[in-house]
Amino acid sequence: MSTIDLTGESFEKTILENEIVLVDFWASWCGPCRQFAPTFEAASESNADVVFGKVDTEAEQQLAAAASIRSIPTLMVFKKGNLVFNEAGALPPQALDSLIEQVKALDVEKAIAEAKAAQESQDD
Repeated sequence: MSTIDLTGESFEKTILENEIVLVDFWASWCGPCRQFAPTFEAASESNADVVFGKVDTEAEQQLAAAASIRSIPTLMVFKKGNLVFNEAGALPPQALDSLIEQVKALDVEKAIAEAKAAQESQDD
């Protein structure tokens, strides 16, 4: 599956209706963004079970602001509608492949329950 362009109108629906979604926030004038694009595209071709979306921060300024994008490229990964990774910077191919495998293996419900329990113990 190749990458899809995400907009303010399609972003939330895409995140909520797919198991795993990787989102690349980029701009055409950004050198590191252009360098990362082939890596992101190649990963999309080899992971048909994952949705790869791109957000052009120039065309989608409100969406970029809502996502608190301060630096590009920024990669966000969602699993079952939950943000599980958010980092600025271009990843090399091996790191992106490793991240995708880790997200596939992640039990997001367990992780959320553990985080909630840890927060509750801190609040006591």
